[in-house]
Amino acid sequence: MPKKIVFLGDSITWGFPWGPEYSWVQSLKNVLPDAVLINKGVNGNTTYDMLMRFEQAVLSHGPSHVVISGCINDVLCGESFDRITWNFRKMAAIAAANGVKVIFGTPTAVDDAYLEVLLVRIREWMACYAHENDISLIPFHRAFFDEEGHIKADLLLADGGHPDKEGHRRMFELIDTSVFD
Repeated sequence: MPKKIVFLGDSITWGFPWGPEYSWVQSLKNVLPDAVLINKGVNGNTTYDMLMRFEQAVLSHGPSHVVISGCINDVLCGESFDRITWNFRKMAAIAAANGVKVIFGTPTAVDDAYLEVLLVRIREWMACYAHENDISLIPFHRAFFDEEGHIKADLLLADGGHPDKEGHRRMFELIDTSVFD
């Protein structure tokens, strides 16, 4: 039976503004030709939105894997760290209880110093939680920082938060496909 991977997320998963065919998810089709890839990114989604649609967006497809990525919209809306991390934990628990391998994707960079401070905390939590719970982690954010830790704003659209086409390509390059084994 082929692997079936659902990608649950927000506009960055979906491929905003061009659409799913330009998303980092689409690039995986070339390296995982026998897998079924289902892009369930929805523009504007928060982690709460993702949790509320988890059964329909993920479980209804009977996947072997789910990549859960998001939370920039949560930060923009002022959601608390505790609520964001609770949503991630809950989605991971539901997936695991249904025999679905969980993979977290870290939130990408935002060209705003205040928001980045909040996102760093979430990325650090994700890395610790993933390590402690045998969850694979794709460090998407690393595509958007240079060696000195400065944001590569040239990989973002003018809004400072969405990757451009090159940003999506670099996100794809950070995926170790062994996470889908």
